[in-house]
Amino acid sequence: MTSTSRTSSTTGAAKIELLTAANLIDDIDARVVQLANDDDPLTLQHRIDALDRIELHFPNFTDGRAYSQAYLLRRRLGFRGDLRATGEVLVDQLIQMQRMGFSSAVLQNESDLEDAQRQLERFAGFYQGDVARHIG
Repeated sequence: MTSTSRTSSTTGAAKIELLTAANLIDDIDARVVQLANDDDPLTLQHRIDALDRIELHFPNFTDGRAYSQAYLLRRRLGFRGDLRATGEVLVDQLIQMQRMGFSSAVLQNESDLEDAQRQLERFAGFYQGDVARHIG
């Protein structure tokens, strides 16, 4: 593994860590869960406090079910660990991911990191409330 491609962005009270597929470490264990976009996150309610990270998969950019899963995990179940977006994560979706409570996102292409950082810094604040303001 060469250089690490990790960066974080802060917009308002929320921040999201940007990762690339090239620098991920296979650290899946009992405290990390991967959910497909059609899995019910409420099945985790009895062990949510024992989890460090939940990975939500975006199979393609037009499928937004992982946003609903993120909302349920953060607001209804009170998950405070790392909520990671995986799969087809596009730069222009990062602000919405951050606002829905994702704390990290895996970009497919390392060259997207600069574009992603610019996208996340585009707006200083928002009028509407979001899930991310309730994390902390």
